Amino acid sequence: MIKKKPLVVVTRKLPEAIETRMMELFDARLNIDDAPMTKAELIDAVKEADVLVPTVTDKIDAAVLAHAGPNLRLIANFGTGVDHVDLQTARSRGITVTNTPDVLTEDTADMTMALILSVSRRLAEGERVIRKGDWGGWGPTLMLGHRIWGKRLGIVGMGRIGRALARRAKGFGLSVHYHNRRRVHPDAEEELEATYWESLDQMLAHVDVVSVNCPHTPATYHLLSARRLKLMQPHAILVNTARGEIVDEPALTRMLANGEIAGAGLDVFEHEPAVNPKLLELQNAVLLPHMGSATIEGRVDMGEKVLINIKTFVDGHTPPDRVIEGLL
Repeated sequence: MIKKKPLVVVTRKLPEAIETRMMELFDARLNIDDAPMTKAELIDAVKEADVLVPTVTDKIDAAVLAHAGPNLRLIANFGTGVDHVDLQTARSRGITVTNTPDVLTEDTADMTMALILSVSRRLAEGERVIRKGDWGGWGPTLMLGHRIWGKRLGIVGMGRIGRALARRAKGFGLSVHYHNRRRVHPDAEEELEATYWESLDQMLAHVDVVSVNCPHTPATYHLLSARRLKLMQPHAILVNTARGEIVDEPALTRMLANGEIAGAGLDVFEHEPAVNPKLLELQNAVLLPHMGSATIEGRVDMGEKVLINIKTFVDGHTPPDRVIEGLL
């Protein structure tokens, strides 16, 4: 158990209600300006903090953790993904890592469905036509997109978000196909009317829409490689609301430019916040600034989970959302 009023360093600005409660419960050091911390600032933080509250933009790697002071015993991540935290090093130093699962499931599934519609129906292109003043009125061949009803959706990663997306897809008349590390329970398959593909390659070659919904781990880095992207049909589209590193972004960009696949909706990027300049030039790519979980409700729910994890740990108990390496 750590001291009663632990020093909690928060790396980014959180919702006001969460920060207020954080200050009531702990000796909280907040980031009022919301400027991302530099590596040097992260090192200073881990040297003196009892608890660190990072986000996806903070790289808590072995080099940072090498400077962790003896009091740092908890990294309470604000977010579900923990690929930016070196879990092995944290474990070796006796540091517990928690995350905030479940709270962003519905929001991210909503955004994924929105991107599927936006790319298929060319919504972003149409909006740009209006803003540029280039619209001359309705025409029978103007801005033709593709109907999604009756099309096949291939979900890469049938976890919480993948299943939430599948429920939405059914309502839009999409047939659901999926590839997952493990086949889901037969009851879930029946409920979602989902078809399992043991071979990702074969699924990619037979669906009209590919949605990336798996976590980023060493095993999923460039899971959608150049070779696999070439398996997709020319009329197919790809949507990624998971992590940019899962897709070979240069290969995807080339294929979009060459018309080898029809379009892409990307909420995440391989080297964000940097975006491939060639992607910015493409009309058939809808690009968003990592907004998948960006709802007021979702951010507050995430913050509440962080508070519960910290308070539980401070009280000497195992936090409910402890991350177990290898079971992400």
